[in-house]
Amino acid sequence: MFGYATDETVEAMPLTLLLAHKLNARLHKLRRDGTLPWVRPDSKSQVTIEYTFDGGACLPRRVHTVVLSTQHNPEITMERLRRELMEKVVKFVIPADIMDENTIFHLNPCGSFITGGPMGDAGLTGRKIIVDTYGGWGAHGGRWTTYE
Repeated sequence: MFGYATDETVEAMPLTLLLAHKLNARLHKLRRDGTLPWVRPDSKSQVTIEYTFDGGACLPRRVHTVVLSTQHNPEITMERLRRELMEKVVKFVIPADIMDENTIFHLNPCGSFITGGPMGDAGLTGRKIIVDTYGGWGAHGGRWTTYE
């Protein structure tokens, strides 16, 4: 078993991981409270941060890229979906002072995401996915399951 902690957030989690989790949490809150009634349960997020190194310390500088994909009902247009994701999710979660004119946003970059969950994915590999660990910062190894 591995553990990891950092002083870059009060939660002791890497900022990349924390922001990705907060994007999903916000999205699911807005789905449950009816603010975004077109959102369905499956979603994926990733936040890439540019860091500077100062005397051995790794300091977050700016958000380089935000990826947020959500399952949705078939009636929503991609234009509206992307606009509402940006205004109601991304801008709410990510502090404006770490985003800039060069920040890249990929909001449902593959287009429609109608079928989600087990029906939308080919199955479970048993391998750890990085979002379920520490966003690539901490050590990890092995598999989640032993059936392979």
